[in-house]
Amino acid sequence: MRDEGTPRKRRHPQKALTARAVQALTSTGRGRRIADGNGLYLLIRPSGSKNWVLRTIVKGKRCDIGLGSAAVVPLAEAREDAHRLRKIARAGGDPLAERRQERRPVPTFAEAATAVHTAHAATFRNEKHRKQWLSSLTGVFSAFGAKRVDAITSADVLAALTHQWLGRPETSRRVLQRIRVVFEWCKAKGYCSGDNPTEGLTKVLPKHRAAKAHHAALPYPQVPAFVHALREAGASESVSLAFEFTILCAARTSETLRATWAEIDLDAKRSVPDPDP
Repeated sequence: MRDEGTPRKRRHPQKALTARAVQALTSTGRGRRIADGNGLYLLIRPSGSKNWVLRTIVKGKRCDIGLGSAAVVPLAEAREDAHRLRKIARAGGDPLAERRQERRPVPTFAEAATAVHTAHAATFRNEKHRKQWLSSLTGVFSAFGAKRVDAITSADVLAALTHQWLGRPETSRRVLQRIRVVFEWCKAKGYCSGDNPTEGLTKVLPKHRAAKAHHAALPYPQVPAFVHALREAGASESVSLAFEFTILCAARTSETLRATWAEIDLDAKRSVPDPDP
């Protein structure tokens, strides 16, 4: 039983404010700080402006975190935001860093791809390849280039690739690889988190059939000139002779590469006319 001489402890408020009260409260000329509960306060400045403030402990230190103007952020949203940031602080995190991350500008896909292209410019083999890297993403830019990278889903990427996936298989694979690189860069920069939107897409896209084609044949009358050019090409002796052996013996490439001396009869060799006229 409480002693009558002991002062009554003041209980912390719990959802003390209402949306109507927030609108009705005014400044007293010196400013006011009105508690809603759980560290959430409505700060009314002498000018009459109203702002939400969360007072909490971050890594052992008390700090106030602004949650926005009451004219823009309703009471329910302020409570929800305060609850989320308190949980981060209780878990040992830094809600202030979380707020800075949320306010950090996030690029669109087109902006991110351009930044990646600029960063990798020195690694391209030649000027043509450098231009092709970015121009190959033109269709992707039309599909979702204006969207923020943290808002792009696998469905967006799938829709952008589907229309040319079978018609231009090699180009499509390269485009998919470049999209993957852009999102990996975005994750490393902290612009987005979670799985890369390109993950698993090759499992749901139609499989490309390998195109079978024979190597082009050189017309027989042109062989002497070709052998002469081969000898003058400046290639290493082993490569040049292996190539010439393949031509003159009508051998398969694998037969030449895997040939052993036991298969070559130098005593029965025939003289080969010089290709020069």
